[in-house]
Amino acid sequence: MTTESRSIDQPALLAGAPTLQARNSAAFWTATGVSRGHEVIRRRGFVAVDGDERAGLRILVQQPDLDPGEVAELGELVGRAAGPLIVEDPFSSTDLSHLGLRTWQMPVMLRPPGPVDAPALEVTRVRRPEDLREAERVVIEGFELDGFVPHRPGELFPASLIEHPGVDVFIASIDGAVAGAGVSVLADGVASHYWIATSSAFRSRGVGRAVMLGALAHVADLPATLTASKLGRPLYESLGYTVAAPSTWWAST
Repeated sequence: MTTESRSIDQPALLAGAPTLQARNSAAFWTATGVSRGHEVIRRRGFVAVDGDERAGLRILVQQPDLDPGEVAELGELVGRAAGPLIVEDPFSSTDLSHLGLRTWQMPVMLRPPGPVDAPALEVTRVRRPEDLREAERVVIEGFELDGFVPHRPGELFPASLIEHPGVDVFIASIDGAVAGAGVSVLADGVASHYWIATSSAFRSRGVGRAVMLGALAHVADLPATLTASKLGRPLYESLGYTVAAPSTWWAST
């Protein structure tokens, strides 16, 4: 793998990574909410997708300086959430400790534009309904999304999701079986990646790397962001990502 990239102002990109991730996350979850028929609430300081008792409530903080009215409205949304809730704050600047939520941090990471190696496994962009269902199954298993069990096809990834401009689902296959999946979102000239998952039957076989390489190949000339788990961070660093800032997440207990 090579991490060589064109001449860019990487410090400026790193400094702006929380904002880039915030905008991309809002684009992804807005597309997801619209596809599911859920209410999307847009404010200056946050975007909220208000779902049902299985999908729950997702709030994406969009500014580092929410005003008191926005914080109060955010608290009202949390208080009446129908199901599980997650608040994602890539700026780590909004204190929600008064809401009794559990909290943790994960790094926002950024990859500058640059060439990408070919994946070692077969990676395809999803176009067929049956492939989308397989991707959905892998993500539910890989992320242990108990709220989507039992599996209802099309609930996590509605068929119309991949019809949204800039939203793509990729799958990696081994011997004809879907081994991994992930979502790539391109919005406002920035790419980001979500739900990078590997089926338990294919762990430790380079599936996550293959999914990422296959997805990055389509956006190699653009900056890319993501929010990394502890387990995922070493993979992303090996692909040229650098930690930019901590993102604070809040969730129902």
